[in-house]
Amino acid sequence: MDLDKNEIISDREKALEKVKENGKLLDIVSEELKNDREIVFEAVKNNAEALEFASKKLKEDREIVYESVSKIGWTYCYVGEKLLKDKDLLLAGLKKSGQIFYFTSSELRDDKDVVLAAIEAKPIIMKYASKRLRSDKDVGIAVMKKNKKCFSFLEPELQRDEDILNIKNEE
Repeated sequence: MDLDKNEIISDREKALEKVKENGKLLDIVSEELKNDREIVFEAVKNNAEALEFASKKLKEDREIVYESVSKIGWTYCYVGEKLLKDKDLLLAGLKKSGQIFYFTSSELRDDKDVVLAAIEAKPIIMKYASKRLRSDKDVGIAVMKKNKKCFSFLEPELQRDEDILNIKNEE
């Protein structure tokens, strides 16, 4: 059964069938069905990108969001407000995409485990770490070993540290 591009699916059974075939078809289900947990979960299981089309309420459903973020990471940008402080969710996403660190809470930008995971995936994201962690020697060494160009994101006192300077000057 082909779908008209402008068709909105409002029949629950048809919507469920379609999102199981192609999760991104969640985009063309009715607003009411975008708030149906089973339909959204099936869509996200089929295609993690479908999280974009979920209702605001279901973007705060940890199980649905984890299903998406742990697969492709970047969908963290769609996460509902209350999940932005969920460290385990963020760490799962960082394994796939360091870029998502940009979207996290200020509290998690000051969490050493989170920052280390973020710079492992994408060192340049260091510029979004808290000032405290941009001054942390362990973090500084880790980021410099990944990418010496990140030197400029370190706080001035850390830029003068002998160990950091040694890494910077290595061939």
